[in-house]
Amino acid sequence: MCALRTLGERFGVKDLGSPVRLRLPVHDRVRFVLVRPHYPENLGASARALKAMGFDRLVLVKPGRLCVKEHDMAFKMAVKSWDVLSRVETVASVEEAVAGAGLVLATTARSGVRGATPPRRLAPEVIRAAARGDAIAILLGNEKTGLSDDEQRSATHFVRIPMAASQPSVNLAQAVQLLAYELFIAALEHREREAGILEP
Repeated sequence: MCALRTLGERFGVKDLGSPVRLRLPVHDRVRFVLVRPHYPENLGASARALKAMGFDRLVLVKPGRLCVKEHDMAFKMAVKSWDVLSRVETVASVEEAVAGAGLVLATTARSGVRGATPPRRLAPEVIRAAARGDAIAILLGNEKTGLSDDEQRSATHFVRIPMAASQPSVNLAQAVQLLAYELFIAALEHREREAGILEP
């Protein structure tokens, strides 16, 4: 609460974002890890993207000098997700960020990465792992260079977001939004299937 209050005091905002949200097992098991992020705007937008889909754990590995939750642009882009922004963790290495995770998804825009799977196809496996109580980490690389080979070594799975145009990649915060959305939709379907609402 202290960090949240400090952010509110600094920016003069009283409504820091309601903590009330739909909670599914996946929300408590997944952490999103931004590796060497540079832009504070992407940090704030990622916090907003996660909260909209019910997630709240965001970890930074060796962020750039400006990519801190106290930056004005991070706060501006978070838009009523300042509770998520205030709890952002910063660690020194990918190994520390994924510690204890049984499933580690590394995002990649590179062609030729063997086994890279669209998030929609991989999401049901993540949901099943969360239902078993496994911890899951999702790695997203630097805006310009992505994840290095060393940073990908911890990965158990590779994820590639399909694109129709010849773009090098989607924006970092957009990638967070797409991944969080696919997981949320898969989790809702899993819940309905378990309740007998959806056909198996």
